[in-house]
Amino acid sequence: MLLKKNGVMVPEGIVANTLEETVKAAKLIQSSTGSDKWVIKAQVHAGGRGKGGGVKVAKTLDEVRMYADQIIGMTLITPQTSAEGKKVRKIYVEQNIFYPGPTEPAEIYFSVLLNREKGHIILMYSPRGGMDIEKVAEETPELIFTEEIDPVIGLKPFQARKVAFNLGLTGEANKNMIKFVKGVFKAYINSDASLVEINPVFKTSDNKILAADAKVVIDNNALFRHPDITAMRDFDEEDPIEVEASGFDLNYVKLTGNVGCMVNGAGLAMATMDIIKLSGGEPANFLDVGGSADARRVEEGFRIILKDPNVKAILLNIFGGIVRCDRVAQGVVDAYNNIGNIPVPIIVRLQGTNAIEGKKLIDESGLRVHSAITLQEAADLVTEVLS
Repeated sequence: MLLKKNGVMVPEGIVANTLEETVKAAKLIQSSTGSDKWVIKAQVHAGGRGKGGGVKVAKTLDEVRMYADQIIGMTLITPQTSAEGKKVRKIYVEQNIFYPGPTEPAEIYFSVLLNREKGHIILMYSPRGGMDIEKVAEETPELIFTEEIDPVIGLKPFQARKVAFNLGLTGEANKNMIKFVKGVFKAYINSDASLVEINPVFKTSDNKILAADAKVVIDNNALFRHPDITAMRDFDEEDPIEVEASGFDLNYVKLTGNVGCMVNGAGLAMATMDIIKLSGGEPANFLDVGGSADARRVEEGFRIILKDPNVKAILLNIFGGIVRCDRVAQGVVDAYNNIGNIPVPIIVRLQGTNAIEGKKLIDESGLRVHSAITLQEAADLVTEVLS
């Protein structure tokens, strides 16, 4: 949808949740496009689906049903999933774009991404599409092309023409590729994306240029401007604990370690995870409670962290700039009492405004909470409680 509404050609396709919906979708696509074959694709948030058996080409309606029956409900393991894989709950039925014509079809790689170091936008493309771009870069780096774009000026017409030229396209395919590049760049800008990756871009045998598969990453900070994109969020494809945390405006990412951490500020959270590793532990999560670490947010943070059975200790690391440390300390005490028995030790490191007062509150609370002021003290306490 994001690509199509910005003028990018995409194959006709329909999302289906059941076998009946899949067959119905295939019939609709056949009547509207004349396609006598269909591509059945597992819909999960991971690439490499074909390698895991999540992409099939069906030549008959019976095969459409057969492949849908195989894919819906399967656990798909790809190079981009965890070892546990992802359960497939829906599939995408797409028209066939491999059909005979006057020229040979071709697969191309094309992406638009942000160069954060320069603050510029990069077009990255290659005539070797349909495979891992990392492998292309390693084996044939001369086939990777880039074009740098100043976001103030935007995409210039000659840059779109240069892309088509470097890809070796001529005639109608050349014209369609220029239009394609402009459309993808427009989609990138209009959706506040940080990445639009299309692999493969497919040149059909009659020289159409289509986005056969795409990955789009939207800047979360810009989602308030895109309620239509927000409405497309698929909670089934997200970690349920991360979804719950987002409901409390907590930035939570589950990791695989044994020490839960709760911090105010993303930079401090990264430093905290480093401290945990240096102390001999492994971070179990990234959790940023933001600038207002009040009692409610601290309590919900504890509840979220404690859902992970691997957590053996919790490190709360707060810098009192916007928020006073004594208020955070009182919030920790209140949260602890509200939750009840917390089965793991808690280390609270407070630094900044009223840090001494905050430490006193923790020390005099009588709870199973260890207080620290410096990072080294916090690291030593983590080592102590894990030993």
